[in-house]
Amino acid sequence: MIVVAGEALIDLVPQGSGALAGLLPRLGGGPYNTAVALGRLGSPTAFCSRVSRDAFGEALLDGLVNAGVDVSLVQRGPEPTTLAAATIGTDGSAAYSFYVEGTADRLFTAPDQLPDGVRAVSFGTCSLVLEPGASAYEELMRACAARGVFTALDPNIRAGLIPDPDAYRARFTDWLPSVSLLKLSEEDARWLGGTPREWLAAGPSAVVITRGGDGLTAFTRDGAVHSVPGERVDVVDTIGAGDTVNAALLHGLAARDALSPAASAELGPEDWTGLLRFAARAAAVTCSRAGAEPPYARELDGV
Repeated sequence: MIVVAGEALIDLVPQGSGALAGLLPRLGGGPYNTAVALGRLGSPTAFCSRVSRDAFGEALLDGLVNAGVDVSLVQRGPEPTTLAAATIGTDGSAAYSFYVEGTADRLFTAPDQLPDGVRAVSFGTCSLVLEPGASAYEELMRACAARGVFTALDPNIRAGLIPDPDAYRARFTDWLPSVSLLKLSEEDARWLGGTPREWLAAGPSAVVITRGGDGLTAFTRDGAVHSVPGERVDVVDTIGAGDTVNAALLHGLAARDALSPAASAELGPEDWTGLLRFAARAAAVTCSRAGAEPPYARELDGV
């Protein structure tokens, strides 16, 4: 099983141009999207979070169940669901304004233990920024790494939610010894500073950087660099594309029995090229439709 830990929220997606365009609520949140994508790809997946009991929260839970995701680790609370109002650029890229005060996912507490058979745990996005939940997710990350569980991190920077960028960058550096796979966008990499080689030296066995329509690049500890181009598609928006990449990488690693730092270090050029191409195809499907709608396994060729 792969566990995805982090927030579930509602994306408010504009249905036209201008500040007063109508907003359509869509299920979202980086970790939530990753869990749904993994479920749709057929990986045994569980979601670990705190979700509201309001109508949005019920819809989020239904979305997980419909994707085949185990929700036994989901905590529930009376607090409202986090909202993220999106603005879509002419290139389909999305920017967000967040409504997070007093919301359910911020009050997450780390579980005493995860189920037996967990092979990997994925973390990222707002859940590692907003306290007090951020410290609880960090506690879970460190505990998983200490047990030898494969850990994936996608910081998915939302700069407007980070009051002290330097403190966050220092915290990010402190996480790296507990991270097996680091995935981030070019924009995230520029904001964080540093280089893939510096990050690899601190802990991860691989760093994957997404470059939008230009594709993906993986850097590994042996000094190798593996790149693939992006898949050409008519972009509706990019919401959930990076989260789909997360899921595709984890799904592909599981298919190769490589969800451990040692096993992933044994992957060769053909393995990495195959993984990256699969992730690029999956992300392209997500970009071809509105909101975070990752593909099902039947929509993709191979792993």
